[in-house]
Parts: sequence; structure tokens; C-alpha cells
Amino acid sequence: MKNPFEWLASEITTRPLVVAGVFALFFLVMIFGLSLVAMQTGNDTYLDKDSSRGAMLAHYTDTYGSNAMMLIFETDDITAPANLQYIERLQNDIKNEPSVERVSGVVDMIRDGNGGTLPASAAEVNAILDRSPPEVVARYMPSKMMTISVITLKPGLTDDRQKEVLTSVRSMVALSGPPPGMNVIISGEAAFSQEMEEAMGSSMGILILAAMLLMVLAVFTLFSHVRYQILPVVVVASGLIMTFGFMGLSGIPISMVVIGAFPVLIGIGIDYAIQIHSRLDEEVQKTSLKEAVITTVTKTGPAVLVAMLATSMGFISMVLGPIPMVGDFGITCTIGVMSCYLAALIIIPVFAILFRYRARTMEADGTSASGTEHTAKATDHSTTPFIQKYDAALGKIAYMIAKHPVPIILLVFLVAVVGFQLDNEVPISADEKTFVPPEMPALLDMNKVTRTMGATSTIPVVISGQNVMDPVTLEWIQKFGEYEVDRNDRITGVTSIATLIAAYNGGTLPETPRGIQETIDRIPAETRDRYLNGKMETVLEFSTVDLEMSQARSLIATVEKDLEWYYQPAGDSAQITGTLEMFSVLMEDIDNSKTLMTVLGFVFIAVFLLIVYRRIHAISPLIPIVAIVGWNGAIMYLLGLEYTPLTAVLGSMTIGVASEYTVLIMERVDEELERGLDLLSAIQMSVQKIGTAITVSGLTTVFGFAALMLSEFNIISNFGITTVITVGFSLCGAILIMPAVISLMYQYAGNPVPSRKAE
Repeated sequence: MKNPFEWLASEITTRPLVVAGVFALFFLVMIFGLSLVAMQTGNDTYLDKDSSRGAMLAHYTDTYGSNAMMLIFETDDITAPANLQYIERLQNDIKNEPSVERVSGVVDMIRDGNGGTLPASAAEVNAILDRSPPEVVARYMPSKMMTISVITLKPGLTDDRQKEVLTSVRSMVALSGPPPGMNVIISGEAAFSQEMEEAMGSSMGILILAAMLLMVLAVFTLFSHVRYQILPVVVVASGLIMTFGFMGLSGIPISMVVIGAFPVLIGIGIDYAIQIHSRLDEEVQKTSLKEAVITTVTKTGPAVLVAMLATSMGFISMVLGPIPMVGDFGITCTIGVMSCYLAALIIIPVFAILFRYRARTMEADGTSASGTEHTAKATDHSTTPFIQKYDAALGKIAYMIAKHPVPIILLVFLVAVVGFQLDNEVPISADEKTFVPPEMPALLDMNKVTRTMGATSTIPVVISGQNVMDPVTLEWIQKFGEYEVDRNDRITGVTSIATLIAAYNGGTLPETPRGIQETIDRIPAETRDRYLNGKMETVLEFSTVDLEMSQARSLIATVEKDLEWYYQPAGDSAQITGTLEMFSVLMEDIDNSKTLMTVLGFVFIAVFLLIVYRRIHAISPLIPIVAIVGWNGAIMYLLGLEYTPLTAVLGSMTIGVASEYTVLIMERVDEELERGLDLLSAIQMSVQKIGTAITVSGLTTVFGFAALMLSEFNIISNFGITTVITVGFSLCGAILIMPAVISLMYQYAGNPVPSRKAE
């Protein structure tokens, strides 16, 4: 059976229009898929909904969770009767929205203090406020220039339904006709998520455009020695569209972390195009165009395929981590590198045949500018003197390194060991508010609400048992809540079915099941159901001061320990859940997953290389990468960067990116050994021949990754800094460390001339 690369080369050289037509048809299908791509925010991007914690959070949100929206009113004097009447009218309109449970604010307190109606004068309003509890007044109206009304939504609303309610509330506010000088702002998680999605879409467009422009600049600057140097950018753009299309057709959403994948794909995808384009340009100077295409597809195609699959192994390891959006990042990158490889393997050779590609100094008839015919012994007329000198310099450096490998290996791994130690000191950030642009209006509005009303997040504890309304269980719920409030300064209060029953029973819990049931019957259903789910489950919620995520993590750990020794009644169980718990545990997930994904990346690529090459020294490309991963930890510590859900993928991504360069070096060494060169000469010739291509592709990758640094999202811009440095390290690892590794590994293996892998 014909080798698939030989078959593809035959089809391209004999029927290029047919191949172009089939690819164009496939490309149109991907363009349709592009229209189906959707954005995603919310808890599902951080926590696997199929895990026990994810299922509990989803259950809590659906059963008890009551997301709130806040209306912030700002004017010269909130207490003016006209302003209060406007607020009351707007609240009444919003109450009629089917998914709104209630709307509360300072006007309700003022109205209740005036017999059910709003006062007609500012003096009466001030008198009522003076009689009201100061802490309640301060919560809803911190000054006479601002007040906040809380819109409580019904439990269990989907994200889409919350967006619909938000849109409806926006329309009501827009049509409400506020008094002159009054400004009305809508805040809350739904508004924050919606604005974040819009910012993500805008950021993604800017990043992709910036990356493409940087790619154009890079190829014109670094790839000018070949004809049609813009062709790799066209290839990458095609691969990117194919990636979007596949994501849309398969339902993979775009999240905050996935956005960072696209400049990464542009940076990596340009490598494949440059490698294939460079080999085509090299071969077309020595032989006919048809033979050049066949050699490029059958020789460079498999080599780049191995490199691409090795890169994919690093990305696939991300899927096995605990953070869903990191898994989506890995899937997107895997799809993307495959799309870019396919685009490069087909578009460049087909373009070459259809447009009769020739080297820059060749004429259309296949002769050089001097009129002589090109033969297999022709010199490389397409390269500039600088490129020739650079190639020769790389070859000499590689030869010297390969001749004295031990000092190089010892030095780089000494630095790596220090880096692995410093990596443990790099801080971890899991606060969503630090990921988004600091000047995002929705974030500023939420901070304003927090400063006024305190933290809006709570720490819920779900208690389940045979009968949570049993007097013993209710007494435990009450005492545990009081214990935590008394013991922890960061906990400001607790609300539970026990506190509600006590409030409706004169401040004490009934002692009999009958008394408990009679009291429950007097509690309004919308209030009772917020904390009670039948007789087998209930929830108590601790309110807290505004906490940094590290503080929240510490507090939740304290409550968990208290639950372990403050025994629940027999048959009952308790579990902490909620978004605050999710983000605090996310810090642990980042810490654990970055190591897990890195180890899995090494294992996957090692197994892959051993299967493909079937010899022990096939793992040579991984040895420089171990050092590079160590360098990453050192540079992150020295630059004061943090681990986030995105930078957590740095280890496995480094393995994927760097393995491409190191595998290509090893492939070319094997090819030169097959031609009869000794080991040191093969290393020198390999680096000399493809060193420029690797350097150009590496630097263009740096240009693509540099676009990430332009993002308004801190999580993405910091990722850009680390990836730019990582690619630089990877380039150094391939050109400077790989020759030393190959020299040692191949000499240990007896300097075999490897039998090529099965084609």
C-alpha cells in the first residue's frame, strides 16, 4: 500500500486543482462552523460539573442559590421625595418580572416607617432615617448621594435566563425616565458576566489581529530570503479559521482561558508553514519543482507530523487536569495545531505547483539569474550572505557543543534544579476579579457595592439527613452557626432554617416536632424555601467581610476542620459549597494540576516517541525540555509572576512547543546519519541546514505570543510574558542543548544509523 505522504505528493503534483477543490470545500464547511462558536463564563468554566463538588455546587445553585442584581442610584440628594418616588416606581416595575422574587431597598424601610406610604417632604424622610437602625441605613444608603436596591432572583435560574432578566431590567431602567441628575447603574454577577463576555470577544479579536500583524512583520523581516514569504501567514489564517469552525461544529465554547489559545496557535502554526516552505525552497534550488514538492511532502511532512503530534501530546495532558477551561484550552490547541499542519501540508505544495514556485533568484525557466541551470550541486543562491554566515555559525557552535557535551549539560541542569526549587515559591491566584481588566466598569460597580454593602458572597453549608427538622439537628445547626460567628472575626453573621424558626418563635427554637412544624408553617414560602429543601436537606449560610482569595481559602479550611470535630447528629452530613469555596479550592487545583499536567505531558510524549522510533534514544528531545521547565520556574519567581488557571498550563505547553524544535533537530540528524555522515558532522550539518528555519519559526512564534501581552485581561497578558520567555528558552534548548544531548545519547547507543520508522 502506498505511503499516505507519497500518495498526497502524487495527487498534488498530478492533480493540483482537484486537491485544491476538495480542500476549498472542506474549508467552506469550517467557515459555516465558525458562525456557531459561543462564549462561556460562569462556574462551569472553573469546576467540572460532573465531579462531586461540581454536582453539589450545581445542586446548591439550582435549589437555594438566589443570584442578586443591584441597582445603584446616584444623585445630589437621594432623600428628595421625587427621587424616592422614582426609585419606588422602578422597583415596583421590576417586581413584576416573572423571574424576580423580590426587590428591596431603602425606600421599603422609609415606607414601612411611615405607615406604608412614602413621606411627602425631605424632613419626614430624615426623621424616619434617624429612627432606623444605623447599620441598616448604612447598608442601603451609605450617603445621601447614593443608595442601592437589591433585586433577588428566583433560585435555579439558568445563566441564559439570568441574561434575559438583565436585559429586561436594562430596558425598564432605560424607559423609566429618572429625575434630572440621577444616574442608575445595574450591577451584580449577571452584569459582570455579560460585560466580561463582551470584553472577551473584543479582546479575542484584538489579539488575533495583533498576532497576525506581528506575523506579517516577522515573516517580512526574518523570512525575506524566500519567495512568497507572506504564504505562511495565509496558511496560519486558514488553520485558525478551521480551528474556529471545528470548535463551532463540536460545541466547544470559548472561555477566558481559551482566548489565550489563538495567539498560541498562530505562533505555533507558523512553524509548520515555515518548515515546509523552507524545505520546498531548499529543494527547488537543487531539482525540478515536481521533485521538490515530492521531497518536501514525503520527507518534511512526516518529520513535522511527528513534531506536531509530540506537541499535541503536551496539550492533550491538559485535558486530564481538574479545571474545565484549561481542558478546553488543551483541546483547542490540539485541534489548532492539527488544522495548521494540515493547512501547511496542502496549501504550500498546491500553491507551488499552481503558481510554478521558484527560488527568489530563479527565473521561470528554472535557470538562475546568471543563466546557468540548477543541478543537485548548485549553491544556495536564495540565501543572503548574512543567512549563510548565520547558518555556518550555528553549525560550528553545534559542533563544539556536541564535541564537549558534559559541561553544557551540567550547567543547564544546575540552573534547572534551582528553578524547580524557586517554582514552589511562585504565588497562586484564583480570584476572578484579578483576571479581568481592572478598569472594567462592571468590576468597578461590583467593588462599589462591596464597599457599601459588604461581601456579596457567602459560605454555604449544606446539611442532609433523614429529617433535618428534628429538634436535635436544628439545635446543632443553631449552635454550630453561633460557634463559627463567635470564633471567626471574618464571619459577620449566619442565616439558616434554625435562625428563621427562632425568629418566628420569639427568639428560641421549639422543643417539639409539632412546635417546629407550626412555626415553619408561619414562615413565608419564598423565605423558607431559600434555606429548606423538604425534610431531608437544609442550608446555613455564613456572611463574611470582603476577603482576598487566600483569606477565603484559609477561612473555609477552618470551617471544614470545625465540621470534622463538631460532630453532626447521627445520620446527618454537612458539606461546604458555593462560589467562594469553588475559587478557594481552585487555588489547590492550580497547584496540583500544573505538576500533574507537566508530568503527564512528559509521559505522553515519551511513550509517543518510543512507539514511533522504537529505540531508547528517541526520548532525546525530552531531555532539554526538562531543563526548560526548570528555567520557567526561575523566571516566574524572578519576575514576580503568579500561577493562574492559564499559566498553570505553562509546563505542559512548554513540553509541546519545545518538543517540536527538538524533534525536528533529531529527525534531521537521523537523515544526515543515513547519508553516511559521522555523528558530529551530522549534528553540525543538521543544525546548519535547519537552524535558520528553526530560528525564524521560533522568533515568529515569539511575535505571535507577544500579542498576548497586549490583552486587557491580566490573566492573558501575564501568560503572554511567560510564553514569550518560554519560546525563547525552547529555541535555545533546541539549538544549544539538543546537540549535546544527541551527542551523549547516540554515543551511548553506539552511534547507530537508525532504521527509519515505518512509513
